[in-house]
Amino acid sequence: MEQQVVLRGHLIDDQILSRVLDAIAKLGAEHEIVQLTVGRTRQDLSEARLQVTALNSEVLSRVLEGIAALGAEPVESRPARLEPALADGVLPEFFYATTNLPTEVLIAGQWRTVIEEEMDLALVVAPELDRVRALPMTAVKVGDQVVVGEQGVRVSYPPRESGEHTFRFMSSGVSAEKPKGPMLQQVVAAVRRIKQAGKKVLLVGGPAIVHTGAGPVLEKLIRKGWIDVLFAGNALATHDIEQALFGTSLGVPVCGDRAGRSGHAHHLWAINAIRKAGSIEGAVASGLLHRGIMHACVTHRVPFVLAGSIRDDGPLPEVITDVLEAQGIMREQLAGVGLAFMVGTTLHAIATGNLLSARVFTVCVDINPGVVTKLRDRGSRQSLGIVMDAASFLEQLARGLDT
Repeated sequence: MEQQVVLRGHLIDDQILSRVLDAIAKLGAEHEIVQLTVGRTRQDLSEARLQVTALNSEVLSRVLEGIAALGAEPVESRPARLEPALADGVLPEFFYATTNLPTEVLIAGQWRTVIEEEMDLALVVAPELDRVRALPMTAVKVGDQVVVGEQGVRVSYPPRESGEHTFRFMSSGVSAEKPKGPMLQQVVAAVRRIKQAGKKVLLVGGPAIVHTGAGPVLEKLIRKGWIDVLFAGNALATHDIEQALFGTSLGVPVCGDRAGRSGHAHHLWAINAIRKAGSIEGAVASGLLHRGIMHACVTHRVPFVLAGSIRDDGPLPEVITDVLEAQGIMREQLAGVGLAFMVGTTLHAIATGNLLSARVFTVCVDINPGVVTKLRDRGSRQSLGIVMDAASFLEQLARGLDT
């Protein structure tokens, strides 16, 4: 059994061609490079045509599915196969699961661009056949026409940016021993470029930001307009408010003094005070909350999404306890985001990484290398990992943006 496929993109520099050839061999087939046209400059696209040979149709089908995720498509493309959803929230077997790469679907002889670029969704074709949407499983309704299998689906890697815009260091591994200075300089430059391009900067933060004393630094970044959206959980907001009201974080004085006898209750008292005020915004309006990260978000109109978890105390009134609702609101807030910082948080970083398009530059910062590695292992290949504590990173970021 034979099938010709074509690859387009930065096949050499991004190692796409070698990865496709490796995949063909591992899946039990053979290849022949029929044609290879290499771009003349680093910005030009290359194109390769391969002849894939397998012992039988089953192996060939498995190979074609395996290399489709790398951008390989049959020379003679066939339309996507559609099957109806069996019930609300129930997809047909072997439905196509999306990547976070630009995706197109062949419907009625035309390639339709999928607007949503997010991994682990299903592709649903509208009745009029002029639009294909990527939807989470829970949003699919009975009878919706769902794309099944790899046939008629093609993905591509985002175009390379030229010159200094290229995040070359993003492809490197995670290490605590890498020099931080050059990476931080490039991160600062990236923030400036993203803002100049009119795109948004998202910060996904954990309570370590407050615990390490970096709350005022993040507050300053928000007030100066460097952060446009904040994702967090109950903990970051709670301990930020605790610090604003009591000068402590988890009962420990941020200034370094010894903890008082009632310190363990401070975060609960903080939550209770906000619940009494009705909301964080209500506490700001009444003058109860007069500083901190959440105060900066409210007064500077920076939208925030606080997604709850089963271990939350309280929680604060703005915390969204329905995870599907929180996920949907997070998706809405990602519109226009060009760069995402993930600082001192594991679950929120991975959750956000799964929602992001491959076009979004992502910087994951954590003192634990395992967190950064885990995010990369989830498929967030656009992620740059920096192993350092939250306070040091935010302080150096703020210092660089001030110059």
